[in-house]
Amino acid sequence: MASDAVVKLTVIRQYFNDIKAALDNMPLEPILQVIDALQKARIARKTVYIFGNGGSAATASHCACDFSKGANHNGIPGLKVIALNDNIPAMTAWANDESYSQIYARQLEKVAAKGDIAIGISVSGNSLNILNCIKVARDMGALTIGFTSNIGGLLKNIVDIPVRLPVDNMEQAEDLHLLIAHVITTCLRVCSSELSAV
Repeated sequence: MASDAVVKLTVIRQYFNDIKAALDNMPLEPILQVIDALQKARIARKTVYIFGNGGSAATASHCACDFSKGANHNGIPGLKVIALNDNIPAMTAWANDESYSQIYARQLEKVAAKGDIAIGISVSGNSLNILNCIKVARDMGALTIGFTSNIGGLLKNIVDIPVRLPVDNMEQAEDLHLLIAHVITTCLRVCSSELSAV
């Protein structure tokens, strides 16, 4: 029993140390670029489309809530955000009738417009449905952003703003994606005070 506790404590400490190290080495410039892009989209009332798989889908839904409501402050509205993975009927229809790899691309091609923003979240950077949706977004004139891990995969090469985290571990990458989303939301809320003075 005692040795089991030691193993668990070792795992816990290592996990937290890895997160601390990642935070110390976090690239800030891409995050600033994302904040600036979202701020411009909010002012222009453009729409942000966000999407992921599994835990990243949960993060996308969380982002949609925070970017729209959490960034709302002092009469300045939050962003217009749609999490494509929240539309279960559309996802299952496209997966059943065509391919799971098209569940987001087929949704986006019906609604995206020039100046909108598409944010794909993929720890591996190689999820085909994420890559296909980003390609559609680019074709339609949307700005593209990729939240990924240190691996980056193909996603890092096809987005306008790649946000690559200094971790390869899936769970830690998902932790940090949500943390970044909260930092972005906080910055957008603070920026609202500056907008209200304009």
